[in-house]
Amino acid sequence: MKRFKACVIGVGFIGAAHIEALRRLGNVDVVAVADFPSGAAKAEAHCVPRGYNDYKEMLDTEKPDVVHICTPNASHYEMAMYAMEHGIAVVCEKPLTTTVEQARELVACAKKYGIVNAVNFNCRWYPQVMQTRSMIERGEVGKIYSVHGSYLQDWLFLDTDYSWRLEPEVSGESRAFGDIGSHWIDMVESAAGLRATEVFADFATFHKTRKKPLKPVDTYSGMALRPEDYAEVPIDTEDYCAVLFHFDNGAIGSCVINQVFAGRKNQITYNISGSNCSLRWDSEDSNDLWVGRREGYNQKIPKDPSLLDPMAASVNGYPGGHVEGFPDTFKQNFKAIYAAIEKGDTSRGLFATFEDGLREMTLCDAIIRSSKEGRWVKVEE
Repeated sequence: MKRFKACVIGVGFIGAAHIEALRRLGNVDVVAVADFPSGAAKAEAHCVPRGYNDYKEMLDTEKPDVVHICTPNASHYEMAMYAMEHGIAVVCEKPLTTTVEQARELVACAKKYGIVNAVNFNCRWYPQVMQTRSMIERGEVGKIYSVHGSYLQDWLFLDTDYSWRLEPEVSGESRAFGDIGSHWIDMVESAAGLRATEVFADFATFHKTRKKPLKPVDTYSGMALRPEDYAEVPIDTEDYCAVLFHFDNGAIGSCVINQVFAGRKNQITYNISGSNCSLRWDSEDSNDLWVGRREGYNQKIPKDPSLLDPMAASVNGYPGGHVEGFPDTFKQNFKAIYAAIEKGDTSRGLFATFEDGLREMTLCDAIIRSSKEGRWVKVEE
């Protein structure tokens, strides 16, 4: 097994999750991190040998096999381009970029240089999501009639909650759907084997202004602010969106994405209705997959590799009865990505590539246009 050198750019909440998951693989050394203006402090905090303020200096000096990009969305394009032009494989956080045009350029660059590339759509990698995919692929669910679900959070519930994700010049034009709705539709399309062809969306911004901190506040920190610590700023990105979908097999779908839903910290759900049975999965009960039948008993399929289909069993790290969740999806995703890098395999497998990142950007673009124009909008291929 090859031993890899990896670097991470951006060491906030998600960058730290990447570092932890990479260490669990056993054959990856995280040799350096880059984070402005505190690269050295971030490296020390996460027991990484070296820290840089400048990502280019880090990549030029360390010459890693792989770089993980965990920075605000507007910086992804430049960083991924620089890495690929220097022959470095890229794992990028979602969304891939802030525009469809930039995403297309990254896909073209990856093909030009033959670089293995990935987007961290980790929600595909829950074992019971893989079990859903396997059951649909082998026909147990039958023809899919409908798909609906939600992604609910409350980390932006208060007007004092603030993040760079609220700023379109950094995050992109869509916030709620671009940030977490992209996870939902990628998970559903990959599990159900469907592609949305047309969308109808409705956006809402409940906090028209928010209190922006005048000093750094980490994501999910819950830090309390005094009046002198913030400035009132207008908000142009959505807190909430509801989207209707038409899928390529004739199925219909819907989802609700809400970042101001009190009491739900990070809940993703989907309900898939088929001609043979229906399936329901909930990330807050992620180790069970519910199966519903008209004639016969309903059941729950537990996360047990001895009971699951081979595809789902392969992404279990532990025996039945041993709970796996969010951090394990990163580990399984990165395990597949690094195996592809070792083989030099640039074909599309189970993990999301830049092409999938482009797909989500195209979907998001159609959803934004639909919300503005109040009509069904076709999704460009």
